[in-house]
Amino acid sequence: MSDGGGSATEFALADDVLTSFGRSPTSRRAFIKGVIASGAAVPATSFIFRGHGVPAAYAQTSGAVERLVTLNVNGRDRRVDVLPQETLSTTLRYKLGLIGTKLGCDHGECGACTVLVDDLAVYSCSTLTHGVRGRKITTIEGLEGPNGELHKVQAAFVEELGPQCGFCTVGQVMSAVALLKANPKPTVEEARLAMSGNLCRCGAYDHYLRGVMRAAREA
Repeated sequence: MSDGGGSATEFALADDVLTSFGRSPTSRRAFIKGVIASGAAVPATSFIFRGHGVPAAYAQTSGAVERLVTLNVNGRDRRVDVLPQETLSTTLRYKLGLIGTKLGCDHGECGACTVLVDDLAVYSCSTLTHGVRGRKITTIEGLEGPNGELHKVQAAFVEELGPQCGFCTVGQVMSAVALLKANPKPTVEEARLAMSGNLCRCGAYDHYLRGVMRAAREA
């Protein structure tokens, strides 16, 4: 006899598994009925085993990713536990405490989370951490001089009144640094193109652009 979305045998098997993990079979029935009613599709195993001790036979899957990895961040090797689908912004902010990297749209569109990977500007919110193992990662914290002095780009942005609310400033700085590493003497149009991936809610684009050109002149 069906029980609202699965055969009696299927529910009995699932109930046996739940009972062995100290879970109430009733909660599983109510959950699956709700899922079926809403039209959602959720693998039963993700509900049954999430947050509980799982035998090795269930935990091991083909192609599993090594979670404890070494990242080179701001010139230092850091060991960190990284989930398979974890983004670099999450790792930097919540695992390594480098909160200078900002999260804006979290969809790779605004540029607030920009960092350097091998001196190239990337959106850390759409970059998987496992994909940058063995590469050189630089965040805003890594631009500080040996005596705490500002990077030339940061100093130029201050002089040109680039920061307004300041939320996009970190991404603007990192994009400008990447540009000047690749092209120390850009034209205005080259600088404008390089900075076009960074959105500024305050509309201070000309201020940031003038800052880039000032930093290039003073290099």
